[in-house]
Amino acid sequence: MARWCYRHRLVVLLLWVGALLGLGVSASSAGTNYAEVFSLPDTDSKRAIDLMERAFPERAGDTDTVVWKVDEGSVRDDSVRSRIEPALKEIGRMEGVGAVTDPYGAQGAAQISEDGRIAYAQVTFAEQADAVPKELVQDVVDTAQGAARDGLQVELGGQAITRVQEPPTGIAELVGILAAAVVLFVAFGSLFAMLLPIVVAVFGVGTGMFGTQLLSHVTNVPELATLLSTLIGLGVGIDYALFIVTRHRRGILRGADPEEAAVTALNTSGRAVLFAGGTVCIALAGMLVTNLRFLDGVVIGTTLTVVLSVLAAVTLLPALLGLLGHRVLSRRQRRRLAAKGPETETASGLAARWSAGVQRRPRSVAVLAVVLMAALAVPLLSLRLGTVDQGNDDASMTTRKAYDLLAEGFGPGFNGPLQVVVDGEASDSLVTVLEKTEGVAQVAAVPPANGVSVIQVVPTTSPQDAETDRLIDTLRDDVIPDAGVEAHVGGVTAVSKDFATVTGERLPLFIGTIIGLGFLLLLLAFRSLVVPLTAAVMNLLAAAASFGVLVMIFQWGYGLDLLGLGKEGPIASFLPIIMLSLLFGLSMDYQVFLVSRMHEEWVHTRDNARAVRVGLAETSRVINSAALIMVCVFLAFVLSGDYGAAMAGVGLAAAVALDAFILRTALVPAVMHLLGKSNWWLPAGLEKRLPHLAVEPKEEAVAAEQGPARHEGPSSVVHGFVRTADGEPVEGAAVTLLTSGGRQLDRVVSLADGAYIVSVPAPGTYLLAATATPLGSRAAHVTVTDGPLVHDVELVPGEVDAVN
Repeated sequence: MARWCYRHRLVVLLLWVGALLGLGVSASSAGTNYAEVFSLPDTDSKRAIDLMERAFPERAGDTDTVVWKVDEGSVRDDSVRSRIEPALKEIGRMEGVGAVTDPYGAQGAAQISEDGRIAYAQVTFAEQADAVPKELVQDVVDTAQGAARDGLQVELGGQAITRVQEPPTGIAELVGILAAAVVLFVAFGSLFAMLLPIVVAVFGVGTGMFGTQLLSHVTNVPELATLLSTLIGLGVGIDYALFIVTRHRRGILRGADPEEAAVTALNTSGRAVLFAGGTVCIALAGMLVTNLRFLDGVVIGTTLTVVLSVLAAVTLLPALLGLLGHRVLSRRQRRRLAAKGPETETASGLAARWSAGVQRRPRSVAVLAVVLMAALAVPLLSLRLGTVDQGNDDASMTTRKAYDLLAEGFGPGFNGPLQVVVDGEASDSLVTVLEKTEGVAQVAAVPPANGVSVIQVVPTTSPQDAETDRLIDTLRDDVIPDAGVEAHVGGVTAVSKDFATVTGERLPLFIGTIIGLGFLLLLLAFRSLVVPLTAAVMNLLAAAASFGVLVMIFQWGYGLDLLGLGKEGPIASFLPIIMLSLLFGLSMDYQVFLVSRMHEEWVHTRDNARAVRVGLAETSRVINSAALIMVCVFLAFVLSGDYGAAMAGVGLAAAVALDAFILRTALVPAVMHLLGKSNWWLPAGLEKRLPHLAVEPKEEAVAAEQGPARHEGPSSVVHGFVRTADGEPVEGAAVTLLTSGGRQLDRVVSLADGAYIVSVPAPGTYLLAATATPLGSRAAHVTVTDGPLVHDVELVPGEVDAVN
């Protein structure tokens, strides 16, 4: 497939451009039909909502607030009323608005603060916040704020208002792409090579977003899906292309022509991309087991974007590589290649030195990494899930100003009132006992309707305060049962609390599912029980440390001022499931790329120390570059203006940084050095029963793999003896002949006198590796011309040479 895409590059490019433009035009014509299906069955707040819909069908939707404040005088003054009342009446006549509660009515005295300078009106929509049309919300905002003048401040707050206060979309994505471009240019030193991963990611994300927009017309897809699709699509799209381009450039630098380098890159790193994409999709699909229906659309949108990003990486990318040819290298690299010829395959530089250092001191590296990750995970013990109120919005937003005005005039609890809903008529004793409950600032009973009574309870504390959660528990467990009535506690704050409870209950099943499915996939890929088990433990450690960082920043408040993200509070209830699904998928990405290179080396040499060292040396730099790109993309979502998106961005950035820079480049290789050959252990019975889905390509005929342009001429042999430094013959040494790209061509075992002979398909340069326990291993390049080549191998105990 890679060769076909490379040779038919214009066809492939036109197909992708046509797909992107076609989906874009179709999506623009069809428009959006995002639907927020949020339901928490079998919860107290859901039963309260059901009763509210029965009693007040026109007022069962979201309730938002219009707040106004005068600098001088009172809100009761005629000059103020003459501006506010017409605006409220106009809002009340809008289609989709169920009711407007006016503070100037007979029972509106409670809606004016004690000093008379602040008042509010409640606007109740016919639908829940996410289902209210944005056009209607914008009309309400414009009408209310049109009444403002000098000395009269008018602000609006509520869940529906938040939807039209979001900053322009695309800023976070643009910043993330620019930051990724800088990292790619530093890594590659070539403008064309820098553009390749970005172009592939744009095609993957673009087709994914347009496709998701079209799917919103046939299934329930929330608007959140587009944000998360962009977040994950940009990250994995750039990363997947980065891994393949890096392998391709390495092949050209080592003497391969561009087509063969592209085929080899796609047949090795491309396969790893397929597996990595599979792990991300499995992690995303794990959200389905939570049975939270509003997440179904998120799974559809994000999975579609990941699949298209993988498809772009394995089809569009080889076509683009064909268009660029040698220009994928920098000018300096092209001049050096022309002047000095191909580079050697020896891993060098900081990555090779670090890899050798980990091999020398695996215990010290492992202990330091575990201590650091454990220290960062300690704050997780104080994790509190809950609601994030509008006090966390940017200070310039009208929702934040309305929140502050209500807290100033009526107390912090006014921003999150509770609704005690009774199926029947509420007794005076219930109202009395609610008024006497500790933590309650105000109680107001609404006249019964359709056999349902509603009592509004205003807490003394803010919606995100832990005391408010305790008040809800007190009302449900003690106050209402003691009053001898059947009532339910609802409202936005109660819904958020119930969501946090449901999330916490279903989290173990969710984590178990994605770890189990990821374990099975890695088991099939690497034919090992230990590798997937190690990956599962590392993923849990990364998750714990990243949530510890989240708690320190967003719950304890360290660094919030630096990020400009308001005040500290609980961690958003929706975050664990969404963030863990993305985190586990991305963590498995790095595990697949790292271990696939180690496994490739292990299959060729059967030397664990060499496999781990070479795998780390050759992949750590690209993994770190990919992680740095991910961190930039995720941190850019702090600029989105959405507190939840900023929280997810910071959490994922921390998780990816810890995972790549500490776990995958330090702890994983250190543990694999300590485990030795046990890393690759698989019971023989299980080996026979498992299907073969290896990340590495199957051994193929060299003529098919290399192509006639690579090697021409008759077949030959390399032969010689395997001896120790003292000249003693080594019997049973494994001698392997490989191509420069790392594919195995022949493998034999030395005889009693140390003799070996391997067949060579054609003249050319090959890699000959020999290994014997406990003598270590030796690898070297051999160049075969038009006849047999004699090559003796000397093995030294404990030695593993640096040629890979």
